[in-house]
Amino acid sequence: MVSLHCLRVYLEKSYREALDLLSEMPHILGEIGIKPADLPDHSTLVKWFDRIKTALWRVLLRLSAQLHEPSGHAAIDATFFDRENASKHYCRRTNYRVQTLKTTALVDTDTQAILDVHCTTEKRHDTQLGWQLARRNAGEIASFAADKGYDWMELREKLRDKGVRPLIKHREFRPIDHAHNARIDGPQYRQRAMCETAFSTIKRTLGDAVRELGTVNFVNLF
Repeated sequence: MVSLHCLRVYLEKSYREALDLLSEMPHILGEIGIKPADLPDHSTLVKWFDRIKTALWRVLLRLSAQLHEPSGHAAIDATFFDRENASKHYCRRTNYRVQTLKTTALVDTDTQAILDVHCTTEKRHDTQLGWQLARRNAGEIASFAADKGYDWMELREKLRDKGVRPLIKHREFRPIDHAHNARIDGPQYRQRAMCETAFSTIKRTLGDAVRELGTVNFVNLF
């Protein structure tokens, strides 16, 4: 099923059109171990996509990042995705009030590959989310760039303990904070903008909203 979805995205076709094309490609189907007669109905493929487990999403994300040979220099930032309106009956019946989905991504600044992601509808501080993503990827990154929203001395200390150089701007209350920021403001830190580039690409190609069922799935991710 995962291979069929990947082929559908590659062919840039709808579910029905992709399956029709693949039914005429026995050699391609043979590579993934099925025959044309074994192809599922397009509705089955749609329903299966909504049921993909978190562990499988994580494996796919990890494999996609490895295709780009990450540089080891990462940056973190967050964006919001709107939730597409569900029916009013559904919202009343389930007491569903989610309007936005906060998505925090750890991005390789050289390749713009997304290394890890955290999605939530709850109010959690950026510093906590930053450490959660950094901890999972500490063995694969050499530096960690973030804006002032991630300003937390304990986060910097934890990163250094893991062998990761923190490039996190200080909130400027004292002259020494200005000095720290001037020292951090180098080429690697300025590449933090690659996070915004990655988010912009996702929203332009896949949209800036998720369906109500998709929201539930994303909340349970990571």
